[in-house]
Amino acid sequence: MTSRKNQNIKQSSSKNIKALSAIWPFLKNYTGLMSIALTVLVLTASISLVLPLAVRKVIDEFGVQSTGLLDQYFTLALIVVALLAIGTGVRYYLVTRLGERVVADIRALVFKNTIGMSPSFFERILTGEVLSRITTDTTLILSVIGSSISVALRNALLFFGGILMMLITSIKLTALALLIVPIVIIPIIFLGKKLRTLSRENQDQIAASSGNASEAFLGVQTVQAFTNENLAIQSFSNLTEDSYRVAMKRISIRALMTVIVIFLIFAGIIGVLWVGARDLQNGTATAGELIQFLIYAIMVGGSVAALSEIWGELQRAAGATERLAELLNTRDCITDPIRPKILPNIKGKIQFKDVEFSYPSRLEGAALKGISLTANPGETIALVGPSGAGKSTILQLILRFYDPLSGEILIDDFNLKDLKKEDFRKEIALVPQDPIIFATTVMENIKFGRPDSTEEEIKKAARSASAADFIEQLPQGYSTYVGERGMMLSGGQKQRIAIARAILRNAPILLLDEATSALDSENEVAVQTAVDELSRGKTTLVIAHRLSTVQRADRIVVFDNGRMVAEGTHNSLISQNGLYARLAHLQFGV
Repeated sequence: MTSRKNQNIKQSSSKNIKALSAIWPFLKNYTGLMSIALTVLVLTASISLVLPLAVRKVIDEFGVQSTGLLDQYFTLALIVVALLAIGTGVRYYLVTRLGERVVADIRALVFKNTIGMSPSFFERILTGEVLSRITTDTTLILSVIGSSISVALRNALLFFGGILMMLITSIKLTALALLIVPIVIIPIIFLGKKLRTLSRENQDQIAASSGNASEAFLGVQTVQAFTNENLAIQSFSNLTEDSYRVAMKRISIRALMTVIVIFLIFAGIIGVLWVGARDLQNGTATAGELIQFLIYAIMVGGSVAALSEIWGELQRAAGATERLAELLNTRDCITDPIRPKILPNIKGKIQFKDVEFSYPSRLEGAALKGISLTANPGETIALVGPSGAGKSTILQLILRFYDPLSGEILIDDFNLKDLKKEDFRKEIALVPQDPIIFATTVMENIKFGRPDSTEEEIKKAARSASAADFIEQLPQGYSTYVGERGMMLSGGQKQRIAIARAILRNAPILLLDEATSALDSENEVAVQTAVDELSRGKTTLVIAHRLSTVQRADRIVVFDNGRMVAEGTHNSLISQNGLYARLAHLQFGV
C-alpha cells in the first residue's frame, strides 16, 4: 500500500498565530455567551488580585489589632475565596460549553463542504486524512477555545494587574523585576517559530497515518487474502514513527522553552526579593509589603510561564486551524451555475454531443473520444465492451461527477452545466457495480433511495428486487444490522438491496452498472424481470459484460478504447462480425 500525496490542499506550514482568526466567524455567532464568560473571567481575575491586599493587612496588623478584627479579616478572606471558586467554576462551564458548540459547528461545516465534493477531490486526498482533520484537528481547536484562550486571558489579566499592583506596592522593586521581561520574551519568540513548523508537520503526519490505517481497514480482506498483514503493519508503523519523531522534536523544544522561561522568571524574582529583604532589614519596607510584593511577583511570574506554555498550544492549534480552513475554503471543480435553469417535469432524454473526456488524476489518455449518443425517453440502451473502454465513464458524466473537456451532455435538451446538480440527480437512480451498503439496518439501506418512503413501499421494492426472501430470513428481518459496508451480507444480497434502493427511488432515468453481476442464474432472471418491469417508460442505460442481460435492450452500443465502434440490436451486431460478435462468441460460443 502506498501513501497518496495530497495535491488538492496545500501543505504549507503555519506562518503565525493569526491563523486562529479563522475561528472568529464561528465564535461571533455566540457573542452573548462570550460576553458573559469574559465578564466572569475578569471578575475572578480581579478577586485573585485582591487577595494579596488582605494578606498584607493581616501580616502588618497581626498582634496590633483585636482578635475580633482579625476574625473579620479571615472571614472576609474566606468569602473572597468562595467567590473565586464559584466564579472559576462558572467560567469553566461557560468557556467549555462555548468550545464544544463552536467545534461542533466547525465539524458540521467541514463535513458539509467535503461531502459534496466531486470524485476528483477524493482522488487526491485519503478519506482518512479528511477524518483526521475533522477529529484530531478540531480537538486541538476545542482545547484552545475551551481552555487555552480562557487561561491565556486570565493570565494576561493577572500579568498586567499584577504589574500594576507591584508598582503600587514598590516602584523600585517593580522596576528591577521588569528588567528581565525582554530576556524572557526573546526565547518565546525564537522557539515559538520552530514550534509552529513542527506542530503543523506533526498534524500532517498524524493525518497521513490515519489515512493509511483507513485504507488498510477498508481493504482488510484483500490485505489478509494476500497475507500482507506485515506489510500493512510496517507501512503504518513507519508513518506512526515519523509522527512520533516530529512530536518528540516539538515536545523537546517546548520543554526547553518552559525550562528557560521558568528559570529566568523565578531567578529574577529571587534577585528582586534579595533587594526587598535588604529594604526590610533597613526598615524602608514592612513585612506585609514584602509578602504582598512577593505574591504579586509570583502571580506575574506564573502568568508569564503559563502564557509561554499556552503560546505553544496556540501555535499548534494555529496549524490545525489552517488545515481545517483549507478544507473549508476548497472549492469543488464541479460547481452549480450562479443562475441555474429550472428543470421541468423530466422526460428522460439524454444526449452526448461530441464529448471528449480525460480523468484529471489519471495518466492514461482520453477516456472518451468524440462520443455522440442519444437515449430517447423510455429507451433502454446497453453499453458493452472490454474493461476500460469508457462505459462507466458515460454514467459518471451523466451524474456530472466530472465535466467533459469538450462537447455537451444534455438532459431534455438542458446542458447539465446549466442545471443545479441536486435538481437533475434527483431524477436518476443508480445501481453501481460495487454497491455501497451503509452500517445500519436493511430497512434504512433500502430507504436511502427515497428517505420519505413508507415501510410498505420499502418492502414492495425489496420484493421487486427478489430480496424479500433472504431479508425475512435474517435474525431481525428488515431491522437487521448489516455491519460496515454490509460485511454481514453476501455479494448477491448487497446487490439486491442496491437494486431495491433504485426501484424505491422510481426515477425517470436508470443507470445500471453491472447490476446483476453478483447474482446467481436463478436470481439474475428474477431481478432482470423486475428491472425490465421497472424500466418501462424510463430511460435506462445498462452496462453489462454478461451479454445475456442486454439482448432485449432497444439498442446496444459497443465501446472500445473510448470510442463508439458499433451500434444496433443483438442480432444486427452479431451479423456485423465485429467486436460484439467476438464477445458473443466467447460467451455463447456462437
